[in-house]
Amino acid sequence: MNVLVTGATGFVGAALIPRLQAVGHEVRAYARRPDAVAAGVPVVQGDAVAGTGLAQALEGIDCAYYLIHSMEPIRGTPPTPFADRDRRAAANFGEAARAAGVGRVIYLGGLVPEGKAASMHLASRLEVERLLHDAAPASVALRASIVIGARSRSFRFLVRLVERVPVMPLPAWRTYRTQPIDARDVLAFLMAAATTEHAQGALSLDIAGPDVVTYGELVERIRDALLLDRPPVRLNFNLTPVASRVAAAITGESVELVGPLMEGLDGDLLPRDDSAAALLGVRLHRLDAAIERSLRDWEAVEELAAR
Repeated sequence: MNVLVTGATGFVGAALIPRLQAVGHEVRAYARRPDAVAAGVPVVQGDAVAGTGLAQALEGIDCAYYLIHSMEPIRGTPPTPFADRDRRAAANFGEAARAAGVGRVIYLGGLVPEGKAASMHLASRLEVERLLHDAAPASVALRASIVIGARSRSFRFLVRLVERVPVMPLPAWRTYRTQPIDARDVLAFLMAAATTEHAQGALSLDIAGPDVVTYGELVERIRDALLLDRPPVRLNFNLTPVASRVAAAITGESVELVGPLMEGLDGDLLPRDDSAAALLGVRLHRLDAAIERSLRDWEAVEELAAR
């Protein structure tokens, strides 16, 4: 099968490409920076927001992975909000995929909260999903919570935060629940989605690990895996937006990423059903194993001061 991987320089896309090649798919990459794509992978340079390179990238493609995400605004006066950027990129891609006759588009988005409005970045992910579903007759959307992986920005943010503070302030959002998922399992779901027979029309699946934890428990498990003594300070209120800037400064992360992530910590974020693993034949790793594996992979390229 001829497969296109967008977001080929991101941590998911870069890890997905060799797995697709290993099972015999012909893989093409689409990236703004072709030099950052692994050597030997055919690549088309382009920018989905601007719509450049899409027709060439999608020509002759049977299945396309849409792994383009944005949390930061486009710089300018005034800056373009990330939701507008996501909408524009998905609309351009969907139009080009439809024109090229692509049979399947696979998208990795975020879990949708039940019973309340989604945060800005989760609402944007859902809008992208709808645009892509309209573009291909057998599209698959996978919705995940926090991905536990050495290159996952949300996981790295949590690790750096635990590593660099003497005590762990846990605001009221510590009691909300979620189901993090191992990056290896995300890749397995993405692989299976390319050939599943269950996508006769638009298919949306919630994917999650087997462990339900509160955000407070997740932070504490990361702390324990780092072998740190960081006493928690449990607060009965949520911190103000100023906390996003402080957390970003501590971790060396972009406030445009941290802000929307913290905005989403206003309730449980759980899958609506747990049928995805059985449907696509994916075996799930436990959370502690995912954290330990991710830290070990991280340490293989960069020393962690805490360990």
